[in-house]
Amino acid sequence: MDPLVAAIDQGTSSTRFLVFNAKTAKLISHHQVEINQSFPKEGWVEEDPKEIMQSVYECMERTCEKLCQLNIDVSNIKAVGVTNQRETTLVWDKETGEPLYNAIVWLDLRTQSTVERLINKHKTGLPISTYFSAVKLRWLLDNVDEVRQAVLSERAMFGTVDSWIIWCLTGGRKGGVHCTDVSNASRTMLFNIHTMDWDPELCRYGTGCFLLRNTGTKPVMSDHGLLTTVAYKLGKDEPACYALEGSVAIAGAVVRWLKDNMGIVQSSSEIEILAAAAGTSYGCYFVPAFSGLYAPYWEPSARGIICGLTQFTNRNHLAFAALEAVCFQTREILDAMNLDSGVPLTQLQVDGGMTSNRLLMQLQADILCIPVVRPSMSETTALGAAMAAGAAEGVEVWSLSPGHLPHVTSEKYEPQINCDESEFRFARWKKAVQKAMNWETSEPCCNSNGTSMLIS
Repeated sequence: MDPLVAAIDQGTSSTRFLVFNAKTAKLISHHQVEINQSFPKEGWVEEDPKEIMQSVYECMERTCEKLCQLNIDVSNIKAVGVTNQRETTLVWDKETGEPLYNAIVWLDLRTQSTVERLINKHKTGLPISTYFSAVKLRWLLDNVDEVRQAVLSERAMFGTVDSWIIWCLTGGRKGGVHCTDVSNASRTMLFNIHTMDWDPELCRYGTGCFLLRNTGTKPVMSDHGLLTTVAYKLGKDEPACYALEGSVAIAGAVVRWLKDNMGIVQSSSEIEILAAAAGTSYGCYFVPAFSGLYAPYWEPSARGIICGLTQFTNRNHLAFAALEAVCFQTREILDAMNLDSGVPLTQLQVDGGMTSNRLLMQLQADILCIPVVRPSMSETTALGAAMAAGAAEGVEVWSLSPGHLPHVTSEKYEPQINCDESEFRFARWKKAVQKAMNWETSEPCCNSNGTSMLIS
């Protein structure tokens, strides 16, 4: 049989293990497990590191069972790649193997006071934001005694989710490998993207939508609110390739919010049915700034807002507005990328769970006024990790040369509305964003004496 390559895809809301044919890129088998999130305080988002690892083990075991049922020998798997939720921060004890605190998720806002003390962004290519790992690590050092004591006794290990997974899978406290790659390292705020190494000066600091544009072997610094990040480095002697990236905090998570918090839909797939029944938001605009606004605004104090409601508005219109919100946020990032690069994008390639929503894909093409291309096999993030692992030195079962890359079929969505209508809807969305950014988070309440006071 052809050699197989697998990928661990550990995301914010679920973990998956996928096995691909290294010759054809065909997905052979996979398994998925959802991840629980906890919200101890407003703006805080945490996950259990042990649950993350257990989900990895379960996905691997179940996928291997499925391979056996297909009479496929699991020894044909020649390498395993890892793709993961970035910026999410963990600290664990290297002697016991125990996490010293829950994983602080990239969406978490608790570090805003730390962010306000930091101003220099140039070495990392990143704006100072609660988004990145270094400020989360600083919070752990300042607020968790177990972390502080482990650092003093040189028992603490810090890492993003990829580091935790690899350390556990390679032996853990019995010789586990503590490592990361340059693309994850570049999102910590501790890595100098120009020297491609950890920066001593920077180290003395103490479920989303992401749009990336490859800028080649030289970093392009953004003037329009985007991140300059390391896209990949395929080999020790190969040059790093950089990218401009725009990050949307709440994209697919808005569907989960409509389902779990509001009860408007019973399943994630139902939102397409409701939105299609409306066919329009009827002037309703939704800015899901639950964790502030990321690119291109970087405004952590922004709050979610739904405006333009009338007596006629129903849940179908809200569902449509939620899908439009994902498209409008993507449009803002794409506009910034076009300004930074000077070369307008002619089509948008997409992947991920939300791309199964055909109405969303059409809305995205309409809002951007350019075609949207969706691969028929939507797991291209995991496929990329598997390809990189299969092409690694010493494995070499997957060639990355253009002539050997497998053909992936795709579906193209062409814009179906005129650009004037798109611009009108986008302008209305921008007005809603300004309201979200200027939202007053303080509210009056009454104390035990019945007198009014202001709290924040």
